[in-house]
Amino acid sequence: MEIKEGLSSEDFQNAKTSEELFALIKEKNKSCKKVKETVIYNEELRLLQIELVKLQRWISNNNKRVAIIFEGRDAAGKGGNIRRFMEHLNPRSSRLVALNKPTEIEKGQWYFQRYIKELPNPGEIVFFDRSWYNRAVVEPVMGFCSDQQYKEFLVQVPEFEHMMYEDGVIIIKFWLSITKDEQHKRFEGRKENPLKRWKFSPVDKQGQILWDRYTHYKEEMFSKTHTSYSPWMLIKTNDKKVARLEAIRHVLSKFDYEEKEAKIVLNPDPNVVMRYYRSNTQID
Repeated sequence: MEIKEGLSSEDFQNAKTSEELFALIKEKNKSCKKVKETVIYNEELRLLQIELVKLQRWISNNNKRVAIIFEGRDAAGKGGNIRRFMEHLNPRSSRLVALNKPTEIEKGQWYFQRYIKELPNPGEIVFFDRSWYNRAVVEPVMGFCSDQQYKEFLVQVPEFEHMMYEDGVIIIKFWLSITKDEQHKRFEGRKENPLKRWKFSPVDKQGQILWDRYTHYKEEMFSKTHTSYSPWMLIKTNDKKVARLEAIRHVLSKFDYEEKEAKIVLNPDPNVVMRYYRSNTQID
């Protein structure tokens, strides 16, 4: 039986298109499933990022203010999602907000005060890697706020977001859902990888132990802060790559910007991205 050789770097350089690469892999009897999935993902991501650049230009030209919030359990993929959104955007009209724990001065301020100054200016997109919703889940779970502070937050946040809505700020709220087993797998990967070890914090260690407590506060957050003007969108993120593509599609689908590409699928998969409903079956 003839045994065919593997692919060389020259083979990859000579393949001008994805189709040529797939044909070469097939010719040399190599399994191409993972390669094909990666090539398709990279191409879809590239096309969607081109659309994001068009959207950013439209937002800038029309002085729109857009705040995109990424919330979810630890290791759900918030940072990875945001990086794909921002990778090719103009940094002059887009920002990442990932605040550290409040200072002593900030602890004495109105809770929302330090977030207000981070809201988007006209023509700007702001990405929040966690947001004021820290007080809805992480803080009560870990005992970082009092019961009174927690209750006041749940009363105030719909009013806070309604004021933003009435003033023209467009708020998109994502909750990234991950299963308990997948979270554990990613935690172990962080601990073993020296480049990712910094991501594993003392709070992360409690993620598995306090799983059910997180679930309780997450459900309370949804029931009290999901509104028609500021709804929660749930994204299944066990498959990181699919989640990234579908999150971008959801954002693009919310705007009627100029030169929108009709040939690309811009509506998100409803099996991956869904609006919160009480009857939703959630993976986390």
